Amino acid sequence: MITDDLHRMAGAYALHALPDDEREAFERHLAGCAPCAQESAELAATAARLGLAAAAAPRREMREQVLRRIGTVRQESPGTADTARAGRGTARGAVLGRWALAACLAGATALGGTAWWQYDRAQEAVRREAAAERQSAEIAAVLSAPDATTRAGRLPDGARGSVVVSRARDRAVFVVSGLPRPPGGKTYQLWFDDGGTMRSAGLLDPGRGARAVLMQGAVGRSSGMGVTVEPAGGSARPTTAPLALMEFA
Repeated sequence: MITDDLHRMAGAYALHALPDDEREAFERHLAGCAPCAQESAELAATAARLGLAAAAAPRREMREQVLRRIGTVRQESPGTADTARAGRGTARGAVLGRWALAACLAGATALGGTAWWQYDRAQEAVRREAAAERQSAEIAAVLSAPDATTRAGRLPDGARGSVVVSRARDRAVFVVSGLPRPPGGKTYQLWFDDGGTMRSAGLLDPGRGARAVLMQGAVGRSSGMGVTVEPAGGSARPTTAPLALMEFA
């Protein structure tokens, strides 16, 4: 590998884009080439700062433009004794070349950050959808279970609730309608009644209209359930009188 080729590897080295053999050769070259060492350090710092910057979503055509630019613009070699003796025109060209590389780094970093953010958001959406599908399937299984039993109860402000229990599946579903939003900083919480000891069965977002909620945890030996108003985030034990109590069949 000739020295001129090594001089042009600073940008790829700063982005960890060199194969192992070229990276090792360039690192040996760095030990005796102060200009390359300085340029590599500067480009690595620029890439790190760009990676920490808040990035806006790039235009769709930006990726193709950056890739075309990378393929047609060669990186300028860092300053050498010959470069130092060159005129102002050559020096200006080297500076412009460095700015062009920095622009490519900026584009690549923004694209990479945006792509990763989009991928992460997409994966999170897939996970939420899969969890919702599993819960919907479990709710349907409880409601249609051959041994399902239902108990209804009244809630404040004309709201109504009922609990469907399947002992065979060891799960319960709470169905509620007309329940208003809780006061600010508060939430509704469901409870299993384990022989007088209340065990959390999850939080309830009333939403609009009727909705069915899969109560968290196994029914076990619970004899009933309750609903309370708790601080946002829920409580380990009920802190208010229950809005409703319903016994299981």
